Amino acid sequence: MNEERITRLPPFMFFVYWGFSILNFWIHYNNYYKGGLSDTDDYILYAIEIIEGHNTCTLATASEGHTRCTPIEYNFVDNRFYFFSEGGLKFRGLKKNKHVGMAIYEPYNGFGNLKSLQIEGMASLVEPFSEEYLKVMEYKKIPEAAMRNLPQPMALIKVVPEVFDLLDSDLKKEDFGSRQHYVV
Repeated sequence: MNEERITRLPPFMFFVYWGFSILNFWIHYNNYYKGGLSDTDDYILYAIEIIEGHNTCTLATASEGHTRCTPIEYNFVDNRFYFFSEGGLKFRGLKKNKHVGMAIYEPYNGFGNLKSLQIEGMASLVEPFSEEYLKVMEYKKIPEAAMRNLPQPMALIKVVPEVFDLLDSDLKKEDFGSRQHYVV
């Protein structure tokens, strides 16, 4: 789109166009101009390091007119994220929209020390006491009897990751861009 046509866009369209241009720039900037990680396995190793180095994330859910960001403990089993939950407003978004976002990050301690992983994925609820549910309970060392004694079993949310966005200042030391984008 040429510059003259951009300046004649209605104000709201200018910002939509500008927003998509900025988004597109950052998604592709490091991979094309600064060097993306050369191998999918390298990317996955960096992501797994962050995932396994933490146990809590921010889980974002949304539906029309409602957004919720929930700090929540996760378990990473068989390349899936699992969250046990007693309830909450996150389920309002999950009921109508299975697309979720997650953020795992280090505390901020300066611009040159950034490390985070953002994940987009599809969420679903795992049937209580199904084989998959019991497997995650076992992974967390939750006794089955204790869960069965609850008035209502805890909900188990499963997220299948689709997109990873890694931000790691240390990648610059290895001549890679600090932002990396990976689609599963």
